[in-house]
Amino acid sequence: FVHLGEVPFFIKVFFSHSPCVCPDNAWLAVQMGTKAVLCCPRILPTSVLILTAWKIHLRDKPSCTISLNRETNQTRKNNCTDGRISWASRPDQNPELQIHPVSISHEGDYTCQMGTTDGNFERTYHLQVLVPPEVTLSPGKNRTVECKAIAGRPAAQIFWAPEGDCVTEKEYQDNGTVTTGSRCHYPDGNVSTVTCLVSHPTGNRSQSIDLLPGHFHCITLLFLKRCLEKFILKNIFYNAVYSPF
Repeated sequence: FVHLGEVPFFIKVFFSHSPCVCPDNAWLAVQMGTKAVLCCPRILPTSVLILTAWKIHLRDKPSCTISLNRETNQTRKNNCTDGRISWASRPDQNPELQIHPVSISHEGDYTCQMGTTDGNFERTYHLQVLVPPEVTLSPGKNRTVECKAIAGRPAAQIFWAPEGDCVTEKEYQDNGTVTTGSRCHYPDGNVSTVTCLVSHPTGNRSQSIDLLPGHFHCITLLFLKRCLEKFILKNIFYNAVYSPF
């Protein structure tokens, strides 16, 4: 993807949930936990289909092939052990490939190759798996607020309204997800409410929080509390000593 200003844009990205998607040689973004159905290229009505094969290249795994020989009507799996990747229906009637449910391990390239009497045709998908982050917003000390976008894929972007004195960090996990954290300080006592805006390809989210009083106000309130406690204790002692009963 590329960035235009502060807003991320994906080029030739198609979001899939369950219907068959048929872009030619495109990036395909699929949210984790959903179902993706990939279709093969269209062939001429006069063509006779001889062989259909899905060639799958996943990250950090050996390639595998799922194929159907139309002359013998026999299906074959070569080095494909993931049961979540299968034919969407009867391959002799519909050569679509189904991934259900989609996980991070399914990220990679999927190519449908069709051999016909009029030549060979193919379509390739570059599958990217998206993971929506969990968003949290919590207050800190001295008018500091922390916002986190936990375990997103790709990394989420965090913006603040209004802007403050902010520091943003990213923590990369072994499973390919990224936690983005942003901590902001608001020394201006006129700011009473702040909003954390999280931008992610799976959808944008926002949370708001009211700021605690500043350091000076906290000291004043603490002083008044202690004075009140002393006043109450003094009255209790006075009543105990000088009470006529």
